[in-house]
Amino acid sequence: MNDLSEADNIAQVAQHLQQAQRVLFITGAGLSADSGLPTYRGIGGLYQQQDTEDQVPIEVALSYGMLRTHPALTWKYLLQIEQACRGVGYNRGHEVIAKLAQDKEVWVLTQNIDGFHHAAGSPNLIEIHGRLQHIHCMSCKHKEVWPDFSHLQLENLPPVCPACGGILRPAVVLFGEMLSPLETLSLTQQVQQGFDIVFSVGTSSLFPYIVAPVLEAKHDGVPTVEINPGKTEISNAVDYRLRNRAAKILDDIWNTWKQMS
Repeated sequence: MNDLSEADNIAQVAQHLQQAQRVLFITGAGLSADSGLPTYRGIGGLYQQQDTEDQVPIEVALSYGMLRTHPALTWKYLLQIEQACRGVGYNRGHEVIAKLAQDKEVWVLTQNIDGFHHAAGSPNLIEIHGRLQHIHCMSCKHKEVWPDFSHLQLENLPPVCPACGGILRPAVVLFGEMLSPLETLSLTQQVQQGFDIVFSVGTSSLFPYIVAPVLEAKHDGVPTVEINPGKTEISNAVDYRLRNRAAKILDDIWNTWKQMS
């Protein structure tokens, strides 16, 4: 990491971006927070206290074990999260990443389940934690896509499959579940091909599969960039650390890059 000003760092990142052909963006909750999405915890979070109103941590309520044994409770909190996000859309940060994909081969590895990268038009997505709007049955192969959960009522949870009567669930990775093998394979294949620059945007970088592409790029001499107001596990390892809101910094990088083009 260097000690340049934010403007100088942005200029250097834009210069690297100009020369790059393959770009990786790793995105987390900090990017969607600029759309107004709440986090689970922290100031302004949905669940600032240790436990939910049902006296269990949100991580337990949103676990695979709870879904199997008390599906109505898990769905109660899935519905709360979806209600808090309803009507919110992608922001300028998502737009910038999608626009870059019109000029370069851009891949997005995202922890977010909101589908904003897809809606913004990014073509190469690795949604490692799934997407909330994709619904499937736990008992058969039935699948649906729900724009939102407005048709659900608390007293009628969990929703059931119209084909077999089994319990429906969103195609997201709950606590205690394994990652999707298909998404994991896609990530491995793309990292093996290598990238010309790697961005970590709005993620606390707590999971090994989120950290590894950054550290591997750094080891290979590939420029690495972190966009995050706070300090994370990779902050001291990256070449460029931009401590500001994701949407603002990405827009600044876009504008600087366009001036160079």
